[in-house]
Amino acid sequence: MVKNLLNRLGLANKDPIQIHGYQTYGTNDHLYAIGRALEHEGVNLEKTDFLSVLKNAFHQFKSDELPAARLKLKLPDNEIFYTVTDAEGYFKIDITASGLESQTNEEGWLPMELSFDDENQNRFIINNNRFPVEMVIPSKKAEYGVISDIDDTILQTGVVSLMKWRVILNTLFRDVGRRTPLKGAAELYQKFHLGKSGEASNPLFYVSNSPWNLYHYLQDFIKKSNFPKGSILLRDFRTPFDRTPQPEKPHKQHEIRNILKTYPHLKFVLIGDSGEHDADIYIEIAEEYPDRILAIYLRSVNHEKRVFRVRGLLEKFELTPALLVSESAVAEEHARELGLIQ
Repeated sequence: MVKNLLNRLGLANKDPIQIHGYQTYGTNDHLYAIGRALEHEGVNLEKTDFLSVLKNAFHQFKSDELPAARLKLKLPDNEIFYTVTDAEGYFKIDITASGLESQTNEEGWLPMELSFDDENQNRFIINNNRFPVEMVIPSKKAEYGVISDIDDTILQTGVVSLMKWRVILNTLFRDVGRRTPLKGAAELYQKFHLGKSGEASNPLFYVSNSPWNLYHYLQDFIKKSNFPKGSILLRDFRTPFDRTPQPEKPHKQHEIRNILKTYPHLKFVLIGDSGEHDADIYIEIAEEYPDRILAIYLRSVNHEKRVFRVRGLLEKFELTPALLVSESAVAEEHARELGLIQ
């Protein structure tokens, strides 16, 4: 990045710095924390005027990363772990630990705190160098888990539009408060979260091909639209100039398999849409883990050929209850008949 070179040469003003911690998942003896160290560009999702929305969108994608930054992660019991960011500013702490479950809240969330730990860091650090990050450990009350797509599954994005222009348009010109969830989706997800017992605290995992640059935008949307809090698992926004290696496996399959392997005794509901490849991915996962998938729900998008194709796939698939729906109410009725919700 040109700006990084100018900063090293002392020829550019240095912006304040920050750490973005992402909501992840783990177990009582497996700590998994990820995020990114970046310059603070003044993104404020609470500002909803046109120029602020445009500025926010621009700065979310024009990120100035902090490579080789030394970070510190502190647990509620004051245990500390260290990590260093990669060439794109990302960090990952994926280690064996102990006693993590005893430090979670009622919903199973483990609150942690990130900070810069570089003695040579002569930059202004926002938030007094204290940045929150959380990891969920499914409650013992959990009946099952839910893995859901985001684009056109809970949020209308237009991923099937020509050149995905609607995705770009919505991101650039519409603030979070003006993005409406698909009708009935939030209520349905809350029912899945509570499960058959009505107090299950079933964990939610939002897996999307959207880039990490949109993490806070999507996190804010999920919260303001009253969807259950969950792990948000996105992907790197790659360009021809990226210095990190290309992932070996497709993002969604990789993340879903990791979740299933992390919780071998937990079964799952998979929710997606008919717009891209969710049907193929979910069928593949169900065939690989035939006893682990309770149901598959695919929201029908406004694309006749893709809906026809997905309908054909599901007609031949009998291993797991699978439904193509146009309304959340239909999925809710089906889930109730399966004994998944009240």
